[in-house]
Amino acid sequence: MTKLRFAPSPTGYLHLGNIRTALITWLFARAHKGSFILRLDDTDHQRSQQKYADQILEDLHWLGLDHDEVMRQSDRLIQYAQAAETLKMKGRLYPCYETPEELELMRKIQLSAGKPPLYTRAALSLTPAQIAKYQKEGRIPHWRFKMNAHEIRWHDLVRGEVVFRGEVLSDPILIRAEGSPVFTLATSVDDLEMGITHILRGEDHVTNTAVQIQIMEALGDGKPTRIQFGHLSLIAGRGGEGLSKREGSLGICQLRAEGLEPLAITSLLSKLGTSDPILPYTTLKGILAAFDIGKFSRATPKLDPDDLTQMNIKILQAFDFNQIKARLEAMELVGVTPDFWTLIQKNITTFHDVKEWWEICYGHKAFLEENKNLMEVAEHFLPFTPWHEDTFKEWMDAIRDETGLKGKELYHPIRRALTGREQGPELKDLILIMGRAKVVNRLQTARE
Repeated sequence: MTKLRFAPSPTGYLHLGNIRTALITWLFARAHKGSFILRLDDTDHQRSQQKYADQILEDLHWLGLDHDEVMRQSDRLIQYAQAAETLKMKGRLYPCYETPEELELMRKIQLSAGKPPLYTRAALSLTPAQIAKYQKEGRIPHWRFKMNAHEIRWHDLVRGEVVFRGEVLSDPILIRAEGSPVFTLATSVDDLEMGITHILRGEDHVTNTAVQIQIMEALGDGKPTRIQFGHLSLIAGRGGEGLSKREGSLGICQLRAEGLEPLAITSLLSKLGTSDPILPYTTLKGILAAFDIGKFSRATPKLDPDDLTQMNIKILQAFDFNQIKARLEAMELVGVTPDFWTLIQKNITTFHDVKEWWEICYGHKAFLEENKNLMEVAEHFLPFTPWHEDTFKEWMDAIRDETGLKGKELYHPIRRALTGREQGPELKDLILIMGRAKVVNRLQTARE
């Protein structure tokens, strides 16, 4: 059975980058009738916070990305300790006594000599006397995984064939000096024990994948891992630069507060990195039906924040009344009808704007207009009810014949008096929603 996981660290809020990974992982799982697991990688006790974990759950729910299981790495520390002991017995995990300052100095010396900053494995050459000396000084070792110097190869679902040589990869720290596991170990253990079949992640994890493949093979008695990997290109800004904080690190909860529709986010992110046209989808089922991991390329996708706004507008224009009826009712707006939604949906940027248009159409609003004489003439020639589709034209024709005004000189003052705006829905439809009494009131208050 296909089984994937999304494994955020609850050390901050979800942003566009990791939400894209979550979305594509969810789409892949659902497209293959598989499981989508939410795994909170919370072994960093100092930075992990419950408020971030709670927000991750809420954000995924809001986006419609349901999960089949939730697990926390902090509940599996015993399993990681057992895995570490297994690696020690196999001679793949060894203690190192260097201080952070010594490691940094070693790194600087290597870089200044034009060499890659790889761990020198000096700890493997320590004598018992040297180890005893370090222990007497109170040094507590951290533990590194010994990389084998053989080829690491996999067929990446996005990048194609990927090859690493173990000897050019630095031995990673798997156990910190204070005893907690690094995510590299915890992730490898969990992916093996959970039966994960596919892992989708950002291309910045390609080297991590090479390391984790060796760790999983060591834990699995040398058997090659059957997990398939896919590394997605990272999103760039509109000019190809790395995403700024505003563009890339903006929390999903903040985008929600700004009024963005979840489907605006998922419609856009589901197509970034493919050659498919970016279309507004009004359901996740529509996005899922069009999903294909093979469409994602190694090219760097670009994100213009304005694209989210424009997609939001398109999504709102695509919603039919039944899709938003419950949301309108929750706003307690009296008199909202399908005709009202059809009237305003092409004139709103976010759903928050609905309330303002409701107040314009039904509320006690007043907008001043400089052309007082025109307002008086407009009221005088305003047709009596019942009104129909041609009422507005008949009204404008009568005013034009009386004043000689036409075009913008006629329509704009009328629009400003009725709505307080220079642009908006067709006036011929607007007055049918407002009704004669409301129109008369606006024309009268406009010239006060």
